[in-house]
Amino acid sequence: MILKPKGTYDMINEDAIKLQKINRLFEYFCDFYNYDFIRTPLFEAQDLFHRSVGDTSDIVTKETYDFKDRGNRDLTLRPEGTAGVVRSFIENKMYGENLPKKFFYNGTMYRYERPGKGRNRELTQLGVEVLGSNDPAIDAEVISLPYRLFEELGLKDLNVKINNLGSKEDRKLYRDALVSYLEPNIDCLCTDCQNRFKTNPLRILDCKVDRNNEILKNAPSILEYQSEESKKRFKKVIEYLELLDIDYEIDERLVRGLDYYDYTVFEITSSEEILGSANTIAGGGRYNHLVETLGGPDIPCMGFACGIERLMLAIDDDHFSKKRPLDCYILYVNEEEKMKAISLAQDLRISGVSCDYDTMGRSLKSQFKEADRNYAELLILLNSEDLKKGLITVKDNLTKVETKIDENEIIDYIVSNG
Repeated sequence: MILKPKGTYDMINEDAIKLQKINRLFEYFCDFYNYDFIRTPLFEAQDLFHRSVGDTSDIVTKETYDFKDRGNRDLTLRPEGTAGVVRSFIENKMYGENLPKKFFYNGTMYRYERPGKGRNRELTQLGVEVLGSNDPAIDAEVISLPYRLFEELGLKDLNVKINNLGSKEDRKLYRDALVSYLEPNIDCLCTDCQNRFKTNPLRILDCKVDRNNEILKNAPSILEYQSEESKKRFKKVIEYLELLDIDYEIDERLVRGLDYYDYTVFEITSSEEILGSANTIAGGGRYNHLVETLGGPDIPCMGFACGIERLMLAIDDDHFSKKRPLDCYILYVNEEEKMKAISLAQDLRISGVSCDYDTMGRSLKSQFKEADRNYAELLILLNSEDLKKGLITVKDNLTKVETKIDENEIIDYIVSNG
């Protein structure tokens, strides 16, 4: 028997229902926030991710699925969504159109990492990207969208951790100060931190192993090495978050794991017990130089992403894993009635009514059970005697009240009473 690869999964049964409900709600939110859907390829030129995410990031050094195709081209299965959106923005010259461009995506990503709770090698991310606006109000909007989405999904004690990385110049000043501080004690930190010290010292602040190490706790604050302009901008972001009633805390050690971030970075956490210490359910930030880095003009951008598997762990199963009720279920006994059921089902579906009927040769008693299993709100009971008179019986599955309806009026009746 052929089994699925390690770190992948089948989305079936209750999980599939939960996934669909999350997707629908996310699309609903994005529609009201005026974001347009975008889909980019599952694989892209390898250089796209190496240049954008960063050669020293964990994703590129440890996790990307890199391969050569039959044309000997170097390709990579996408590990995250932002780089592909930016590439599409540049390639399709969207920077020449009305800005900002506000996109949302929902798709599969691939990272070769150790599988764990809410963490897989094949994963699904949903996220948004805003390209073309440097307004701090966009920072607050991009944070507020997932925050309100998670509230609607029933997550508890949501909190936004936020930091300001500042401009390129700010980060260079801070990098030099951090290197000077860490150098005498770098051997006291973990192996990953020692490697990052040579390549990307800011990532040391985000280390999970040395999180409580006194060396890191006493490290200089990045907020102390920022220009007045950077501080003013960050203050405005905070003001907008307060205006939107978003709970937040400033975390001076938050840097995020990707090289393209500058200015605002954030993570959203939840207190759901099942998440344990890995309680971050979304994160993102501003990346004002990525478009230029990838060959486009100087365009400011902001976005967030959320791993849907971890989100599915956090939300309430009872509320979200129940199948959507079927508007009606059609029951029949013989072939003549079955023909009518097939025709009627098509007419109802075209009219926007969800319905189904038996295709397994079940008894009438079993058909009633199948209707209940699908939470059918109305039952359409076909029998030959009624059909000869031009009548169809409709039964409310909750009140059990039956009504005989003229066959020519059945669609209008179901639509108005469904």
